[in-house]
Amino acid sequence: MRMFRSLFAGLLIAFLASSQEPPAFRATVNVVVAPTTVVDRQGNYVNDLKPQDFQLLDNGKPQNIKVDVSFIPISLVVAIQANSAVESILPKIQKIGSLFQGQLVGEQGEVAIVSFDHRIEVRQEFTAEADKLQQGLQKIRPGSSSSRMIDAVLQSVRMLQKRPDNQRRVLLLISETRDRGSEGRARDALQALQFANVVLYSVNINRLVSTFTARSQPPRPDPIPATARPLPAGVPHTPSAAAQVSGNATNSANFIPLGIEIFRQVKAIFVDNPVEVFTKWTGGEERHFVSQKDLERAIAQIGDLLHSQYILSYTPNNKEEGGFHEIQAAALNRPDLKVRTRPGYWMAAKFD
Repeated sequence: MRMFRSLFAGLLIAFLASSQEPPAFRATVNVVVAPTTVVDRQGNYVNDLKPQDFQLLDNGKPQNIKVDVSFIPISLVVAIQANSAVESILPKIQKIGSLFQGQLVGEQGEVAIVSFDHRIEVRQEFTAEADKLQQGLQKIRPGSSSSRMIDAVLQSVRMLQKRPDNQRRVLLLISETRDRGSEGRARDALQALQFANVVLYSVNINRLVSTFTARSQPPRPDPIPATARPLPAGVPHTPSAAAQVSGNATNSANFIPLGIEIFRQVKAIFVDNPVEVFTKWTGGEERHFVSQKDLERAIAQIGDLLHSQYILSYTPNNKEEGGFHEIQAAALNRPDLKVRTRPGYWMAAKFD
């Protein structure tokens, strides 16, 4: 009997150990797309380089690259935070529909609009018509306190994966830099972005602004009647007199949200937020805005960047190397130029 018990225990332990192992990640990368920006010492974009002027190293190994110097049509998803925290900021965003077509993708591109709080809703499928984009923005209404930003990124990637392979895939995220309530993980979203060759740009909503301008939640009912609160001698037992003593939300400022927000801002200095991770590892950039002019300027800057990039693509000749692949791009015989591209990508080990 003891022998059977020990045998059963051993089989149970082996089963539990095997069930806790993460599934093997076997996806590989066939084509790597590396949007590349070249600037001179003054920070001006350099647009006159030829394909033979570039060198690209993948884990230190030279690659046979293809360089597209002509304009490639862009498929763009604009994912917009639409929870209760940004209710006062949404009207600014709803005014910039014409900029998506004019500044970002151009006449040959297409744009889709997604909004998210606890729901992720496609407000406008891919279109090249500016009027439809503006109508899609007007459909957005502030919702709950949740903000499933990571899940919205995953949904946007799935939409972009269905677009033609000969189009650039770009995701523009207009939101705060924090996530509230997503089911997916930042790691999963980053892998999806990289394998789909999606570049993520962000226009960040300032957290302090959204916190100050957010509509306050209705106060909870006071469990203690006003007449039951102790008051100074001679003060009548009325609700207004009790409120002055208790200092509830009806007559005093609530500084707790501000304190929490300041703590979050300081903490974000030491801990990477998801947006920073997504932009850094896909080759995108972050912008910030407070006013309407700031928002329009940020969109224009991202548009200038998109239309000044070289698109370097290649099939890695070192696929057997699993793990992280570092990408280094340079302009040959031009040490005065600064070349910027995505830092790298993840490659699964080759399986027989």
